[in-house]
Amino acid sequence: MPLALLTYDPRALAEKPMFKRLFVDHPDSVNESYLQHMGVAASFGAAMLFGAVACFVHALVPGLCVKTGSGVVNDLHRRMVTHRTKAAHALEQGPANV
Repeated sequence: MPLALLTYDPRALAEKPMFKRLFVDHPDSVNESYLQHMGVAASFGAAMLFGAVACFVHALVPGLCVKTGSGVVNDLHRRMVTHRTKAAHALEQGPANV
């Protein structure tokens, strides 16, 4: 079960305006504007769709798309986890490192 579901607090949600909860809070939490976050999220979705198609092709013909699905997963992990960790560390170090 995702941690967010375990830490759900309806009182905290009731204290914030719905617009802020839906459109501002999460992009802010990853240091992006709404439009930046929309672009990043859409590019992740497109990569996932591409990887899913590659996996289905591989399921039908095992000799095709042998490394495509795992390559998409590795790239998404790099972009989401490794890249953001490096960016957050650079922000902590100051503007000269960004």
